[in-house]
Amino acid sequence: MSDQTAQSEVALPEEPVVKARHPLAEAAEMFARNKAAVAGLIVLLIIIIAAIVGPFLYPTDPFAMVWAPFTPPAQEGYLLGTDYLGRDLVAMLIHGARVSIVIGLSAALITVFIGVTIGALAGFFRGWVEEVLMRFTEFFQVLPTLLFSMVIVALFGASLPMITLAIGLVSWPAVARITRSEFLRIRELEYVTASRASGTSNMKLIFGVILPNAAPPIIVQAALMVGTAILFEAGLSFLGLTDPNVVSWGQIIGSNRQYILDAAYTVTIPGVAIFVSVLAISLVGDGLNDALNPKLRQR
Repeated sequence: MSDQTAQSEVALPEEPVVKARHPLAEAAEMFARNKAAVAGLIVLLIIIIAAIVGPFLYPTDPFAMVWAPFTPPAQEGYLLGTDYLGRDLVAMLIHGARVSIVIGLSAALITVFIGVTIGALAGFFRGWVEEVLMRFTEFFQVLPTLLFSMVIVALFGASLPMITLAIGLVSWPAVARITRSEFLRIRELEYVTASRASGTSNMKLIFGVILPNAAPPIIVQAALMVGTAILFEAGLSFLGLTDPNVVSWGQIIGSNRQYILDAAYTVTIPGVAIFVSVLAISLVGDGLNDALNPKLRQR
């Protein structure tokens, strides 16, 4: 009996306690493992830093005619050459980066605000509210987006705020549909039912309970919308619907488009800047999609 008692008193080895990791930490780790996404983020940060610091390090007026027109790159001391008016393309690219990124971010915010509002209301209340809002969404979805934005800019003026607003007004249906589908899925889960049974108000359910859990795909779509907005601005500028007093990458292409056969670099260089920026944003968006998707994190 004494041996059995002694054996029973022997402490069993404790099992190691596995601490649950925070979802954001897991997402950050998975994003860091995506080499393409990290490379895209580095390129995007370089562009943003150049847009912020560049005008101070390279204080050349982008509208100043500094040398002879169509000076080829790496000649006469001008790294990227000059455009059809003899303006320094390096200065124009640096200042244009700031405008293009601001337009992209601002238009994406407008897009997300409209899309999330309409999609959340449609997915939560359903019934006639969903029918009205989704028919409204379909009306905007079937409109030719570039043509519709051209009409808005042509009617109300080609200022930067109007260009940004026009891009935001034509780009929100995709966000609205994603938000609606997430709300339809999440609103039936147990924790939402429990919150509703406890007397939580509809607004708190929408913005405090459901929306935070529906955020990952919306964040991914918002990131991609920044690149889409930059492309939209370039398209409007190429067609001449832009503010002539502001330099953007699209404006550089639009102002030099008639000389594309004589000096292709004046269009190619800002075009490459747009391509690299949109590609970097797309890579970051894909990385966010993989990192914020819990099914992919479990692999």
